[in-house]
Amino acid sequence: MAAADCIFLTVLTPERALLEINVSKVELPGAKGRFMVLKNHIPLISSLVEGKVVYVADGKEGSVTVRAGFVEINENRVIVCAEV
Repeated sequence: MAAADCIFLTVLTPERALLEINVSKVELPGAKGRFMVLKNHIPLISSLVEGKVVYVADGKEGSVTVRAGFVEINENRVIVCAEV
């Protein structure tokens, strides 16, 4: 997967950077329901509730379970700051 075709996902916890990876899509547990982020998503900031951040990288699905936090989406970058 070429970097130009990707979203760069970063998952940060209070202790460390947990994940930094190019992905094709990300699904997040937003406070008003789950939502998906694809390439060229509009800029957005949302709070997150307990649930899984599910992503697809190189055709393989992965996930990180979060307890609470927030996400910033801007210019094909998704930055999740959360407790895990």
